[in-house]
Amino acid sequence: MIMAGGTSVTKEPASHLFAARFNDAGFAVLAFDHRRFGQSGGAPRQIVRFDEQVADWHAAIECAAALPDVDQDRISIWGFSLAGGHVFRVAADHPRLACAIAQTPLVDGPAVAPHALRSMTPLAALRLFGRGVADALGSLAGRPPLLVPTAGARGTVASLTTPDAMDGDRALDPDHRHTDWEQTVAARIALQIGRYRPGRHASRIRCPLLVVVCDQDQSALPGPAVRAARNAPASEVVHLTGRHYAPFLESHEQAVAAEISFLEKHLVSC
Repeated sequence: MIMAGGTSVTKEPASHLFAARFNDAGFAVLAFDHRRFGQSGGAPRQIVRFDEQVADWHAAIECAAALPDVDQDRISIWGFSLAGGHVFRVAADHPRLACAIAQTPLVDGPAVAPHALRSMTPLAALRLFGRGVADALGSLAGRPPLLVPTAGARGTVASLTTPDAMDGDRALDPDHRHTDWEQTVAARIALQIGRYRPGRHASRIRCPLLVVVCDQDQSALPGPAVRAARNAPASEVVHLTGRHYAPFLESHEQAVAAEISFLEKHLVSC
């Protein structure tokens, strides 16, 4: 199982709750940071480039396949939020994957962006996009990225201010153990995310795909993920009660049970 988190979430807070349970169930786990984040290389830091991150997934799959005792026909991938969207692209490009799990995935930027904008105050949205433009122009001149918080309360200048955006801390790092997790992102993401549509690749996915959605998700929204899943030839959808981070919080046991059952079905029996 190869795992990574969304936007600026590094591998430890992104994966440890699920990775431990997967490992207890008998599955080996390789978790990684996208380039420019966490312990991965790449400069400048805290910049999201979708194609780069997808390429990192390809590299992680190649790395896992080369490890001793790894069956190349039993490799699976898992991602949530933005990385859950990447799962659609990566699975479409790797027909030999045994299966894939996309948890609360961001699959359709144009569908999600208007909701995210409505969650911002007009002044905060104007300041975010102004900072995004300045960041993008500054990058052309070789200037350091202009950073904004990945999540913030309504009225603040942050990449995301939906009602459940601030659940991330208590969901992923409730004990504040991950002190090196930098929860910022280059502001240019505000200009990019509305054009990212990884769900369009669903029809090319040949491996079994599990899409886990939360019915009250206000960040990635469940509807676009369900619609994208319908286009994948071998997909299953699991609905959970709760908001974007519910699989790490009140719906954790249901999420774990569904995902382990899916893995046992497609990894153990293959």
